[in-house]
Amino acid sequence: MATLNEGDKAPDFTAKDQNGKTVSLADYKDKTVVLYFYPKDDTPGCTAEACDFRDNYQFLSTQGYEVIGVSTDDEKSHKKFETKYNLPFTLIADADQQIVNSYGVWVEKNMYGKKYMGTQRTTFIINPEGVISHIISKVDTKNSSQQILDLLKA
Repeated sequence: MATLNEGDKAPDFTAKDQNGKTVSLADYKDKTVVLYFYPKDDTPGCTAEACDFRDNYQFLSTQGYEVIGVSTDDEKSHKKFETKYNLPFTLIADADQQIVNSYGVWVEKNMYGKKYMGTQRTTFIINPEGVISHIISKVDTKNSSQQILDLLKA
């Protein structure tokens, strides 16, 4: 499992989005990418985070950010999630866990004493050169956009 740090080159990936379109990180070179990993479509925390990005999407776009969500849900699940909450950004289906593994966010979790593998909610800010400029590992689901803006103001 990869452990990535700020200053590392972001691992490239190619996968399908919620519309079945093939998307690569390389498609976004020359843009600043907010690549956020979340555990599951249409769950309370993930919905709060996605809706926060939706509500601040215009502003993030005007600041030059491209928001991309990644979870291990499939394209169909992503499409339902996008439609239900009117999400204006790309959702990547990582059903084979290739991307979560390359970013080091596929981890052992523990809920009610039961151990299982799942996605650790993490946000990576990737600069136009493809380098990770910031990693947010303690994501505030209701204020994830503000966390990004605060980092960039600092």
